[in-house]
Amino acid sequence: MNTLQQNIPLVSDLAQNIIGSEIIKLNGDINQLISKGIHIYNLTIGDFDSNIFPIPDLLKEEIIKAYQNNDTNYPPADGILPLRQQVSALLKRKLQLDYNENEILIAGGARPVIYAIYQTIVNPGEKVIYSVPSWNNNHYTYLSRAGSIQIETTPENNFMPLAKDIEPYIQEVALIALCSPQNPTGTVFKEEQLREIVDLVLNENERRKSLGIKPLYIMYDQVYWELVYTPYQHFNPVTINPKMKAYTVFVDGISKSLSATGIRVGWAFGPKEVITKMKAILTHIGAWAPKPEQVAVAKFMANTAAYDSFVENQKSELFTRLKLFYTGIKHLHQMNLPIDVIEPQAALYLTVKLNLNHRKTQDNQHFADADDILKYLLEKANVALVPFYAFGTGKNSEWFRLSVGTCKKEDIPEILSRFHVILENVKK
Repeated sequence: MNTLQQNIPLVSDLAQNIIGSEIIKLNGDINQLISKGIHIYNLTIGDFDSNIFPIPDLLKEEIIKAYQNNDTNYPPADGILPLRQQVSALLKRKLQLDYNENEILIAGGARPVIYAIYQTIVNPGEKVIYSVPSWNNNHYTYLSRAGSIQIETTPENNFMPLAKDIEPYIQEVALIALCSPQNPTGTVFKEEQLREIVDLVLNENERRKSLGIKPLYIMYDQVYWELVYTPYQHFNPVTINPKMKAYTVFVDGISKSLSATGIRVGWAFGPKEVITKMKAILTHIGAWAPKPEQVAVAKFMANTAAYDSFVENQKSELFTRLKLFYTGIKHLHQMNLPIDVIEPQAALYLTVKLNLNHRKTQDNQHFADADDILKYLLEKANVALVPFYAFGTGKNSEWFRLSVGTCKKEDIPEILSRFHVILENVKK
């Protein structure tokens, strides 16, 4: 084969240059260690061990019943009406948000919804603002052939973006991608933080309206909103200012609140004209939630007592684990070991800092970046966390995501003990 033939591209530029999931790559490395018989405490996965966190029994029964009843043909492109009605009722009952069934779109989880939002709102070459760390916005921006403006957030603000960070770019962008509770940090917007961003967007859209140009939208990913822990609260743009209903497209679903990541039922809600176009895009992709699961979720959500009871238990089980880790890590911090943590606010994540960059262990192992820290954790403690560079930060970040969705409570003291041992080996 000559040089010219070797250089002929085999795929599109988009496919050629796409980057795979950093978390999936990390889990591949972890699975290699497991295949060698090494027991790893894997705290990387934003998912649930379904033997520890099963879906509700009643939901499981309804799924089986739907298959037995042969509810296995195509669902409507925007989702079955009973499920859209139950989503509408849930939003009104628990968030005081008023969206009818024609402003709601059901899809196969949150990912197709997010993809459809980007494709519906952002033209190729237009720009998207999102904060880092955040989940997958870099990839969705790339898939949309859009430009990105990344806002580096800080622990002092719980890794949430501020209006003053967004303001310099407000006239340049088509979409602001926000997430609260935030993945990977498990932190939430304060009311005033979000209000200032809302005011920016409303003012900018007044300017755009006067010029006759397309408005600026917020994509508001609130998949974890049911899992916010006292005394923290969940806020959203439309409750803060009802005028934002025209400019906010929400991402939501049952994946986290009901441990139902594999059931693949998510939804968007927002302005009818945007939702209608998103439906048209997803119609051509076929990214529907399976009809039996839609039927079952609608029936389960209609049982508000069972739904609320499960969610409260889910919150309790997750918070118990997060609090145990938080208390233990704070104790290690107070012992002057190079570790710190942010108080758990929401979701199944804890934000942990390992202050190891440019330090050495007693046996002169050097830490240059997050990869060195991750390798040390895996090899010396058999513990795996996700470095924040998997969510868009640089590799010099010392912050990591700890996920408790696959964690047994009885394993937490042992994991904390392993942190203690390996951190004692780091030179002061």
